[in-house]
Amino acid sequence: MISVQLNKRDFEYDVHSLVQAFYPGMEVSVFSKGEKEQEDYELGISLFYGEDQIEIQLFSRDGSLLLQDVEQVVFAGERKETKNHLKRLVYRALSRHTGKKLPWGCLTGIRPVKIPMALLEQGMKNTEIADYMKQTYLTSNEKTALSIMIANRERHILQDINYEKGYSLYIGIPFCPSICLYCSFSSSPLQVWKDRVEDYLETLYKEIAYGAAQYRERILNTVYIGGGTPTTLEAEQLDNLLKEIRKHFDLSRVKEFTVEAGRPDSITREKLEVLKKHAVTRISINPQTMNQKTLDIIGRLHSVEQTKEAFFMARRLGFNNINMDLIVGLPGEGKAEVEHTLKEVMELRPDSITVHSLALKRAARLSMFKDQYKEMTFVNSKEIMNMVADYTGSAGMYPYYLYRQKNMAGNFENVGYSKEDKAGIYNILIMEEKQSILALGAGASTKIVLPDRIERIENVKDIKNYIERIDEMIERKRQGFLKYGK
Repeated sequence: MISVQLNKRDFEYDVHSLVQAFYPGMEVSVFSKGEKEQEDYELGISLFYGEDQIEIQLFSRDGSLLLQDVEQVVFAGERKETKNHLKRLVYRALSRHTGKKLPWGCLTGIRPVKIPMALLEQGMKNTEIADYMKQTYLTSNEKTALSIMIANRERHILQDINYEKGYSLYIGIPFCPSICLYCSFSSSPLQVWKDRVEDYLETLYKEIAYGAAQYRERILNTVYIGGGTPTTLEAEQLDNLLKEIRKHFDLSRVKEFTVEAGRPDSITREKLEVLKKHAVTRISINPQTMNQKTLDIIGRLHSVEQTKEAFFMARRLGFNNINMDLIVGLPGEGKAEVEHTLKEVMELRPDSITVHSLALKRAARLSMFKDQYKEMTFVNSKEIMNMVADYTGSAGMYPYYLYRQKNMAGNFENVGYSKEDKAGIYNILIMEEKQSILALGAGASTKIVLPDRIERIENVKDIKNYIERIDEMIERKRQGFLKYGK
């Protein structure tokens, strides 16, 4: 247990995330002065900030002072600057105490590329942005350079997108063949819901009709059907869904139409033919790992060979933009296992690869039943991430988008690598929050991008609730569109 006391109830989330990054796997409790203190802790942290001074103290279990640091500052009421000062103080103190440096410094947000992207749009040079990031967030040279490089590439890819008059469409299919050990998404086993799939689709069609009518004056730039695993639908169901989308939305100016085929065990020739017939331009076939032992552990009910067969089948049918998702930090996998996966995947020659650092969220079975899996190791390192970059670079793929999550193995990031003209445009738009996204289906979150903020309109996650409360979901959108626009 790490106990953190603040003199004011403010910035708790940021401080918690930063402390957790130094002590992965340990419980971190943050409370303000006057609230009940944690009596049993491995490390105590006291953080004080006023108008002209901030101070941090670190205590051992017996209350002995381990470290103290005081900094004179002038905040002038600027909240963002106050937060950055506090995080730098915490970072430097914990770095001295632990001997560790975090690759992303004191940055705790999930969208670090938004910072250099905004500064580029303000006219700053790459060198000026690098100095700003290292001084403000204490980011490493490597991560600073990576984020600036990606920001420049994203800017180039999005140059023809009209943020104000355009929008993107997300449609969620919340069914999967099985639930992976690490998964916390809004997905449900198909076996449990097979008798309600048609009910779900009919309900979704109602929301599709409403959403399309509301956005008929705007230009649809990208479409993304995700989940879950959309290809858990039967070929006929998939065909009907795509017909419904074409019936209601004008797809004539769509730059990218992605279907996350996802699990190889859900892909058939008939389903791929349906996607091809409806001019889907980009698909994902996601092995996560090419080590069969790991696939069995994490609950992926497919084989390595099925991944290869699905990939080759898609190529034969003419799909020329195939993404593959990999996860680094899976149980029992180290550098040798990751390298084996990279070699196997590179032989397939996909057009893009998205590399995720494992993030254990509370809702994942691996996190909920951690005692069952306590003998497993979860390894990620700078060496492994550099190896990934080397392999993708040798295959002609370069980073085009990046995001982070809480509790990521090694405190690293998720990176999308792609060949020229094969980058996932929707991925960039949703991560950089440049454009409004109309999201339909259970668990879908519509984002309305305003000049000074982002507003969200959420759908319920539970499938049964979504089906039964669809009129309420549509009314939520109606009220949100009236209040914020589209």
